[in-house]
Amino acid sequence: MSRTRPIITATVGAALLASCAGPAVEEPAATAAPAAAAEMVVTGTRIRERADSIVAEDIGTLPGARVAAPTPPPALAVQALTRAPGLAYAPDPRQVPQYQDFGRDTFTAVAQNPFKVVREEPVSTFSIDVDTASYSFVRASLTRNVLPQPAAVRVEEMINYFPYNYAAPRSADQPFSTNVAVMPSPWTAGRKVVRIGIRGYDVAPATRPRANLVFLIDTSGSMNAPNKLPLVKQSLAMLLEQLDGKDRVAIVTYAGSAGTALEPTPASQKDRILAALDRLGARGGTAGAEGIRQAYALAQQNLDPRGVNRVILATDGDFNVGITNPNELKGFVEREREKGVFLSVLGFGMGNYNDALMQTLAQNGNGAAAYIDTVAEARKTLVDEASSTLFPIAKDVKIQVEFNPAAVAEYRLIGYETRMLAREDFDNDRVDAGEVGSGQTVTALYEIVPVGGPRANGDLRYARPAPQTPARAQEYGFVKIRYKLPKEAKSRLISTPIGRTAEFARLEDAPQEARFAVGVAAFAELLRGGKYSGAASYDDVLRIAAGARGQDPFGYRAEFVQMVRQAKTAASMASMRR
Repeated sequence: MSRTRPIITATVGAALLASCAGPAVEEPAATAAPAAAAEMVVTGTRIRERADSIVAEDIGTLPGARVAAPTPPPALAVQALTRAPGLAYAPDPRQVPQYQDFGRDTFTAVAQNPFKVVREEPVSTFSIDVDTASYSFVRASLTRNVLPQPAAVRVEEMINYFPYNYAAPRSADQPFSTNVAVMPSPWTAGRKVVRIGIRGYDVAPATRPRANLVFLIDTSGSMNAPNKLPLVKQSLAMLLEQLDGKDRVAIVTYAGSAGTALEPTPASQKDRILAALDRLGARGGTAGAEGIRQAYALAQQNLDPRGVNRVILATDGDFNVGITNPNELKGFVEREREKGVFLSVLGFGMGNYNDALMQTLAQNGNGAAAYIDTVAEARKTLVDEASSTLFPIAKDVKIQVEFNPAAVAEYRLIGYETRMLAREDFDNDRVDAGEVGSGQTVTALYEIVPVGGPRANGDLRYARPAPQTPARAQEYGFVKIRYKLPKEAKSRLISTPIGRTAEFARLEDAPQEARFAVGVAAFAELLRGGKYSGAASYDDVLRIAAGARGQDPFGYRAEFVQMVRQAKTAASMASMRR
């Protein structure tokens, strides 16, 4: 965060005093405030308590007072307000109005995958994605009764937020099972949806590898909010409970500079680790690149050749000191990945959340990106799914689907826009792709137009129709999955056809897990603007999801139904409000 000091006049206008509803205090001759006193930043739209110095990013004014002020994160709880230097009032903290600002979250806008003509491009290739950050951010937005910005909605992350009850693979040597289903599209009559589901081998706790973890924690001033650094501490304390004496934990922090807060320590020494977490406070700028460098160096010093070596970054992504260029950071984590240290990213906060940077780091660091907005989400990611979060069973996992032109006229991959690969990348073991954790499930959906169905691109006058033969028409396509075992450099291949035997005449007859995934996809398409949602509505999503909830031991699917209901009445844009 920028360290520009604001300019505050000797008097504060009556409008400010009235809005704060606090008693006026006569201003004495210029006196210095106690060094330990908390300071408060006042802007034209919000008030923020600050425990270090008053800082500013943008220049704003409040009626009746000239104040150079920042644009802070949203809805920060003011716990204690003491007098700031130069301010002529001491407001009662219980009377200070609260404000929210959702306008500075950063996402990368990517065009949605279009329909492809099978005769022209029969092959679709992409890297799997097990990130869930988009779903949690969407939920946080809807909880505030605001629709998320379309760029925040990544359909594949919405779908893959949920575990699916796919058949498990038999052994770790072939760590995936493949599940295929074809069903009518619920949003466009005459089209179909192909569901490709894979499930990773579930490593038994007794046989899991050792973990060498470095918690890299953002302690800059932008993390000074209840839903940021305090939630980081709670989240990592939960993760600590999933580790044992064979695992080691270190802590690196960064603000204006970076440093080691805890040398590598056996996870069994929980009191020592928790004490180091508890001592952390938020202040200063955000030297994220230097923190990343030091965290990787610490992980390398204690590299376990047979274990899992991982940096876990907890931040809002607001890097503003030192190297901030995403391409430079991307290149760094790519090189460290090749040395055996992976990077996972946990995002926190809303208001200046930098999703774009965190996606870049996680995708190129062979790790997943999650967004932690509540203690419940921390428990899901770091307790219930700790094995899949920490322990990969395969890396560089790629999917390639070849569609049969005798059966399919057009296709569209739903989501995965940031994970697309060139056709030749599939067989190239030097090309990076996603990793799958222990017991994890991954789902991909294609919308296809059967030959003779309602096409998106229309017919060409001079195109030659594909030959029709009964044998070829029995398959819609062919799925290939390429992967590497965690400690191997050469990939392996498994494949399965998309046959008529996997097809269901009615959506209601399709497997429950497939129907639920389709409902989530329809919801995500509506949130993205509805370009490909056809005739689907929120009520259709509710009908599909409610009918396919099935066993829901943690309530994730019930929560999704509530999110859809919230979206029906949510505002299109956040308002600045008291």
